[in-house]
Amino acid sequence: MAETNLHQTLGLRNIINVSGTMTGLGASIALPEVAKAMAEILPQFVEMNDLQRKAGKVIARLTGAEAGFVTASCSAGISMAVAGAITGDDLSAIELLPETKTEKREIIVQMGHVVSYGAPVDQAIRIAGGKPVLIGQATTCYDFHLEGAISENTAAAIYVVSHHVVHYGLLELKRFVEICHARNIPVIVDAASEYDLKGFLEAGADIVLYSGHKFLSGPTSGIVAGSKKLVRHAYLQNCGIGRGMKVGKESVYGVMAALEAWEKRDHEAVRAREKAFLDLWQATLQDFAGVNPVIEADPTHNPLDRLRVNINPQETHITAWDLVDALARGTPPIIARDHEVEHHYFYLDPCNLHDGQETIVARRLSEELTKARSSNEIIATPLADRTKKSFDSLRRWPD
Repeated sequence: MAETNLHQTLGLRNIINVSGTMTGLGASIALPEVAKAMAEILPQFVEMNDLQRKAGKVIARLTGAEAGFVTASCSAGISMAVAGAITGDDLSAIELLPETKTEKREIIVQMGHVVSYGAPVDQAIRIAGGKPVLIGQATTCYDFHLEGAISENTAAAIYVVSHHVVHYGLLELKRFVEICHARNIPVIVDAASEYDLKGFLEAGADIVLYSGHKFLSGPTSGIVAGSKKLVRHAYLQNCGIGRGMKVGKESVYGVMAALEAWEKRDHEAVRAREKAFLDLWQATLQDFAGVNPVIEADPTHNPLDRLRVNINPQETHITAWDLVDALARGTPPIIARDHEVEHHYFYLDPCNLHDGQETIVARRLSEELTKARSSNEIIATPLADRTKKSFDSLRRWPD
């Protein structure tokens, strides 16, 4: 795989992404329609409120929402939606945030939903002046936890849909909404990576937040969709904390193009292409002793499968995390999905590959496993050392 002129000019590694739509890797391969739209609008002047109004109509059409707008990210969307629930349309309150003029600023979240997507969910709440109220335990949440947490100081409740959250023992969205709405509490859903653009609003959510740069293959952005009143209150935060979360004309128009392309996309053809990649990788790995490759469905029911690569280091002579790191160090660098690598497996995600990269991934897997098997000792870096090295590197940036 030849490096692009851009990689050569900037001195960047030309990686192959089998991790997924990760922000730290550039999220996704932007569609040609998106790049074209962004290039078209960049030299032009527009009135941003009017452009956002146009974007809102596209968002409403695809999501079934009453209104919508584009912001910097899904995380920004959480903060703006929370802020809107606290301030309403009070411009003086909007300018005061994160300090508040009211005690009605509590935001309820199930404990098992308090995860990090690169930053903590509860921090996005606090930035907006909200006070997180965590209910239940990490793996348990019942009706009484939610009912008992709602008070006169509750401004909203947040429900997170993500592969990061606990997927058992917690309240389902339908029941979560029923309890909140019985007490007139709006429900904000963080659905950053979800393909379903209508289901969460249909289930009763008042505001749903999506990433524009993940499955939609648009520019880095967040989409806020929901009831007109609550979306308006969130949008007004552009006069306050949302100012630091603003997007340019190119991102707004790029999201519009991405949404319209989503309507026309041949989703079955995309699935078939991804399935062929998974089949190739599974066939490549299944003859290696100590490797058990299993195709798994997406945990939040998106129409996407991944290959779970289970590693027995006693037979492969390498741990799952050392294999992941070897792939990342190689030529070309291949970045795998290693969220749960301490459990001796990692994932290969097929959704962000250029043509031909799937065969390179298969070859590199074979090379690294063959090399490890020839080692007289098991390659086993202490996992704590690996984690420390990652954070130490971050702390040294930009060195």
